[in-house]
Amino acid sequence: MMIQIENRFRIIWTNKMSSNQKLVKRRTYLLVFLLFALALVLSSCSGTGDIKAPGVTFSLEQDGQPAEVSSGVQLLVLVTVLSLAPSIVILMTSFTRIVIVLSLLRNAIGTPTVPPSQVVIGLALLLTFFIMSPTINEINTTALQPYINEQIDQATALKNAAIPIRNFMFKQTREKDIELFLSFNGSEQPQTMEDIPTLVLMPAFVISELKTAFMMGFVIYVPFLIIDMVISSILLAMGMMMMPPSLISLPFKLLLFVMVDGWYLLTRSLLSSF
Repeated sequence: MMIQIENRFRIIWTNKMSSNQKLVKRRTYLLVFLLFALALVLSSCSGTGDIKAPGVTFSLEQDGQPAEVSSGVQLLVLVTVLSLAPSIVILMTSFTRIVIVLSLLRNAIGTPTVPPSQVVIGLALLLTFFIMSPTINEINTTALQPYINEQIDQATALKNAAIPIRNFMFKQTREKDIELFLSFNGSEQPQTMEDIPTLVLMPAFVISELKTAFMMGFVIYVPFLIIDMVISSILLAMGMMMMPPSLISLPFKLLLFVMVDGWYLLTRSLLSSF
């Protein structure tokens, strides 16, 4: 019995080894074929410098014209700026303050997921475009249109586009925040606003917007906090300590927000704050 099992094991092992050897041979033949095909392609392209395929041509010619190289670098810089556009919209416009205030409103009412985040961000973007429309129009007039009409170069267009945005940020930034970043940057005391670098102005603008947004959020929280305290006191006096106060106070907070036309008041406050 043991001899039969040993013979079967030897037959299975021999078949397995032969199949593995066949697989290795196939892979070796395939690798040799691919290397041979690659050598043929390279040898055919070595004389012309072009690789042609049906409908596609790859050129390997060297270009020594500095103007074309410079335009390629400018295109690369432009693509990089466009990739940073979302960060610019968030940190250099009114979007930061608006989206924080709307988020704090949801938490104050007690509905962290209503309105949904998509609606909150969409409303914040719409209000941002409305508030920034004068700045956008000024950028279009002084920078974009002259650059499209080839009246100014790219460097001048970027410089002209930065002026309206800087003026907007200066109006919303506290001097204390600017002095903070100037001191840590090691810059000299500026004589005019033009002497303040944008690298200093941007973080100062962001922390100023955060402070303003949290101040507005505190004012929003107060009436809803009073409702929560009143409901909690009533439930405690009735002996209903196991009843969550938020479950009872939520309808009253929604009723208060609707009765005072909360969305109108909040939107007017946001627009007036700029």
